Amino acid sequence: MAPVKVFGSAVFANAARVMACLEEVGVEYDVVEVDYMAKEHKGLEHLARNPFGQIPAFQDGDIMLFESRAISKYVLRKYAKSAQDDLLREGNPEEAAMVDVWTEVEAHHYLPAMAPIFYECVVYPARLGTTPNQKVVDESVEKFKKVLDVYEVCLSKSKYLAGDFFSFADLNHFPFTFHIMATPHASVFDSYPHVKAWWERVMERPSLKKISAHMEIKP
Repeated sequence: MAPVKVFGSAVFANAARVMACLEEVGVEYDVVEVDYMAKEHKGLEHLARNPFGQIPAFQDGDIMLFESRAISKYVLRKYAKSAQDDLLREGNPEEAAMVDVWTEVEAHHYLPAMAPIFYECVVYPARLGTTPNQKVVDESVEKFKKVLDVYEVCLSKSKYLAGDFFSFADLNHFPFTFHIMATPHASVFDSYPHVKAWWERVMERPSLKKISAHMEIKP
């Protein structure tokens, strides 16, 4: 069977999310580069894959998908080979519900608070040669701390977000957190020992170590 295709390399955080899921379930895949600086993601060829002109897109035979969280869930549902690979915990409704809860938390609370830090400290300096807007960063750090307050309580009760098992809820946090950890603002996590310990456990996953080696955003 031909490998599935991911359109967009691991330097794009959302593509890295998809690749990490593919690594977790052991699926062979091809990476098709999309030249962001040349605006290939806005060209007709890529718009046929992702009508919003964003990265990634994903192809598996005749099916073409976009939106990284949806792609990731598709990969985990289709290709999980055992209960151990079931990162969605769909065999247990209660556990699956908790995975869903923290997946939503990442999308609606964690990432929105973190995103301005990511763009100001990682993306804009690499792509535009700018220096961070410190006012934006400082305000976002304060918002992010309030989110981490909630995470600290949760992770004081269990090893991972949805329970004492690694799940998609944890993996889902990987790509953007990885980039923040490469900035001076990684020190924010020092005030949250349970969160910091959780992150260290997450990054012990072989899949994430492999993908993270290809995630550096260069000018």
